[in-house]
Amino acid sequence: MVRSRILQLQKGGNFRELGGYETIAGKTIKWHKIIRSGKLADLTDADIAYLNDYGLKYDVDFRSPEEKATSPDRIPDQAKYLFIPVFSTDETQNSKQTERLQRKMDTDPTTGRLQMQHAYKDIITNPHSQKAYRSFFDVLLENDGEKSTLLFHCTAGKDRTGMGAVFFLNALGVNEDTIKADYLLTNKVIQQQQIMLTKTLKLQGASSAFIQSMRDLQSVQISFYNTAMDQIEKTSGDMAAYLHEYLHLSDSDIQDLRHIFYH
Repeated sequence: MVRSRILQLQKGGNFRELGGYETIAGKTIKWHKIIRSGKLADLTDADIAYLNDYGLKYDVDFRSPEEKATSPDRIPDQAKYLFIPVFSTDETQNSKQTERLQRKMDTDPTTGRLQMQHAYKDIITNPHSQKAYRSFFDVLLENDGEKSTLLFHCTAGKDRTGMGAVFFLNALGVNEDTIKADYLLTNKVIQQQQIMLTKTLKLQGASSAFIQSMRDLQSVQISFYNTAMDQIEKTSGDMAAYLHEYLHLSDSDIQDLRHIFYH
């Protein structure tokens, strides 16, 4: 199978390999060990066969109970499904917009951006979210078989999933420029969707403020990433300390992860 950063599925959005990234120590993450993605509810039979051939053995679902109930995952029969909600309700761009929020979005173009920054702060400080990401690392540590791929996802594969990738890549010792680039790659993947969203909203007569907020809610921005990093600094000083103190990763956990995911 050809090695590709962005996986081309028929009905799967934002499916991406984390293999091939180099670490500060000069190691490389194995291909076909870990994938990040958007939702799996709409996958075709051909997509399921593709993931089966790819070696998918674990499916970690970060979505809320409501999202899971509305759009249950489709996965190969032999894959193990693990439901690990990062939030008890969806705080990101897929939330059902309240009337109050929609009214604010109509007039204040910063509404969407501020909503996302709030969600990123919550990912870092919320004990429920911290426990969820610790559980994610437990599954990562379980993924030690040959030809065994782990997939983790939310709905759009950009925020809860994006931070899961940030934590994972930091634990493996990948440099921050690479981590940021992987985080921002979502915007390249969803570029056409953003263009269509803007066209549709304009045709519906949406205000420019509303369109800006919707674009912010449905993309990733370096300001979102920086909000999380600033909160980590306030909480524990740096990422290494945060992983240790709040996600409870021991030195031996880090060593085991590197043994499993390094070439």
